[in-house]
Amino acid sequence: MHYYQHHIGDFIKDTAFLTNEEVGIYLKLLWLYYDTENPLPNDIYILSMKINARDNEDIVIGILNMFFKLKGEYWYQRRCEIEISEYQSLINDKSKAGKASAVKRALNKRSTGVEQVLNRCTTDVQLTMNHEPITKNHIYMDFEKVLKAKNKTLTDTLIASIQIEAEKANITLDDAIKTCCARGWTTFKAEWIAPKVDIIHQTVPSKPGRDPTLVKLENDAKNAVAMPDEVKAKFKMIKNNG
Repeated sequence: MHYYQHHIGDFIKDTAFLTNEEVGIYLKLLWLYYDTENPLPNDIYILSMKINARDNEDIVIGILNMFFKLKGEYWYQRRCEIEISEYQSLINDKSKAGKASAVKRALNKRSTGVEQVLNRCTTDVQLTMNHEPITKNHIYMDFEKVLKAKNKTLTDTLIASIQIEAEKANITLDDAIKTCCARGWTTFKAEWIAPKVDIIHQTVPSKPGRDPTLVKLENDAKNAVAMPDEVKAKFKMIKNNG
């Protein structure tokens, strides 16, 4: 870690009886502890070398016994452990927040405008029964709540898998996420969505044998009586006069 809280008042009170040289050795031991984020090894020679106190090993031993506690092969200090634990928790929280932010930015690039939540109308903002606009950010927040309830996290891999299945189902990524939120799922499969029927290209499966309608038309054509010549002449005269 590159930073720790140095409580000046407590430090001065605890080290008031030490010489300046002893205070310097104590500080260097603390810095080594914080820099490695680990307790100090129980090796006086190595510790003395690392803090440049080769000629003062007796002081190093005295400081260790006074301000640290030996457990097994390492020297521990309670305040150092607390500071390191809080620092690591802060770093982990920032890392998670950064990953979630990156995923949302990626989602925003793949999505356009405000999601239509209640129906398929083309308005920019869809209102709920309380007339409050619901944007895709609300959808993602709801999705995170679903994941949190199932001890899951929003990851690039999860979003990518939902995106693939959404494309298979011919729906948007946000529609797929809304489905997950509505049913409490933590993933999405294309087969959960009924396929959209293409009316234009849909064909009727053929039946065995010839179509009865075509057979009737052929028979009618065979049995039809030819139009008499005088009738043809009248039709031609009417057409010319018209």
